Amino acid sequence: MVALPPVAMPAQPPGAGHPDAPPDPSLRQAPSIQALAVVHERTVYAGSFGMGVFRSDRRGNGWAAVNTGLGDRFILSLAVGQDGTVYAGTLRGGVFRTTNGGKSWQAINDGLSRRQIKTLMVHGGVVYAGTGGGVYQLPEGRTTWLFVTKGLDETVVQSLVMTDDHTLYAGTAAKGVMSFKENGKEWTRLPHGLVDHEGLIENFIRVLALGKDRALYAGTFDGGVFRSADGGRMWQPISRALPNDSIRGIIAGEKGLLVATGRGVFRGPNESGRWVSVNAGLTELSVQVLVVSRDGALYAGTSAGAFRSDDGASWVNISEGLLEGRSPGGR
Repeated sequence: MVALPPVAMPAQPPGAGHPDAPPDPSLRQAPSIQALAVVHERTVYAGSFGMGVFRSDRRGNGWAAVNTGLGDRFILSLAVGQDGTVYAGTLRGGVFRTTNGGKSWQAINDGLSRRQIKTLMVHGGVVYAGTGGGVYQLPEGRTTWLFVTKGLDETVVQSLVMTDDHTLYAGTAAKGVMSFKENGKEWTRLPHGLVDHEGLIENFIRVLALGKDRALYAGTFDGGVFRSADGGRMWQPISRALPNDSIRGIIAGEKGLLVATGRGVFRGPNESGRWVSVNAGLTELSVQVLVVSRDGALYAGTSAGAFRSDDGASWVNISEGLLEGRSPGGR
């Protein structure tokens, strides 16, 4: 009897958990959104950590990836000029600029000695960059960055704001809040009152914001929120009743004081010092960035996608299309 060769059985795909198993589509989630910017109320740019920049022309209802020329897709910050130019700050690649709505990006890094761009701000036509080593400015019409002044050379700058009298404030990751006056010669440290409920000095500032009453707000890495009514000369803690002290965003506007944390968004404090949760529909509570558009809509970037609130109390998930950037109607 002649032995027959074994019948070849069709190969079975490796089971779940096997290192060669294909990814489960149901387990895929939207990327972490670290930066947001709104142009003319309806157009929204979302900067992701690893997948570049997305654009929506319908308030987040559909997205398109816009990464041509973007040399680093780990986005840390976004800012918009009055002419609609969008600037993107990256983890390692410096600053990129688009003047055509994201169709293409160009690097603008001449003069930058540090290319980790933690924050970007546009004020009066001048672009400011808070980097892994100090603050730089790009004057209007120029292509070379200028160092603002010494004093923060080896300091990570997390946030920047500027007041009407052209005082520049920097929230840093070692030296607390610093200020620099126009035509000044050095940065001034503003530490008085930046002390948490345990008596520890808060030197690590993640967020700075200005209120309409010209008050200055500082959000810390893990010590809550502080307010100053005198340009930072004295600070007062205002968030001892806040459920989470890791502050990722502050908006002081017509809807009151809103604070984004590692456990969602809160409004307050009220007359009794309490904070109210405004997280209905916010299915991912680890907020990374919070911005408001001119029409009052709120946008939150989280560790898993983006959300929008039109009433300041409830949220809708606008993450569809962020994963692939091919959602219909994104542009």
